[in-house]
Amino acid sequence: MAVPPLSISVRNVHIEYELYSDRRAAIAQRLITRTGTGRSVVRAVRGISFDVREGEAVGVIGSNGSGKSTLFSALAGLLAPARGQILVSGEPTLLGVGASLLPRASGYRNIRIGCLALGMSSQEIDARLPELIEFTELGEAIHRPLRTYSSGMRARLHFAIATSVEPKILLIDEGLAVGDRRFRRKSNQRIRGLLDKAGTLMMVTHSLGEIRHTCDRALWIEQGKLVADGEANDVVDAYTEASER
Repeated sequence: MAVPPLSISVRNVHIEYELYSDRRAAIAQRLITRTGTGRSVVRAVRGISFDVREGEAVGVIGSNGSGKSTLFSALAGLLAPARGQILVSGEPTLLGVGASLLPRASGYRNIRIGCLALGMSSQEIDARLPELIEFTELGEAIHRPLRTYSSGMRARLHFAIATSVEPKILLIDEGLAVGDRRFRRKSNQRIRGLLDKAGTLMMVTHSLGEIRHTCDRALWIEQGKLVADGEANDVVDAYTEASER
């Protein structure tokens, strides 16, 4: 059987950014190089390399501050590596806690604006709106301002928008653990539909059960370095064992 083509190729990627003295608590959690009085360079990602092929579902695990979200921002094109190379086939869609939604606009209007930003025509949006609204399970709240939503409601809305165009590459930086068990199951079914069409999924989550259930492969990152890359259950087992020491 032919090997699927690459969706993402990461080669010896280093990502750095500056922090100043009022962020000392955060700086203490990372490897620091002093660059002058009151200023530090954080080496958030250090020499990571991996490939992801079409149709793969890859989970990314690691402790807080290990560089996972920084890596995802670079994969989405929001951060430029200091060194190394990231090649992506197509334009990734990043779904995460920092997602850009309009707090004063209603959920309904956010769906329309979000779908337009993803390249859908007004006619396509009109055709998809009923299904997207139903998927969110927001009911009448869909017409309320986004600022009145809980974090879970926001996550469900953004998940519906992000998957409305069946993105070729979907990056999830918060997992699918929003809503009740039934909604999580529905979200997983939507992801499986994406993967069946040769889409690619990478997700960061602290829910190891979610990694086992959704992903067939996992990357373990600590202190900006790739510790393990392999079958999801094996990597999760190794991470769990190390965390319990």
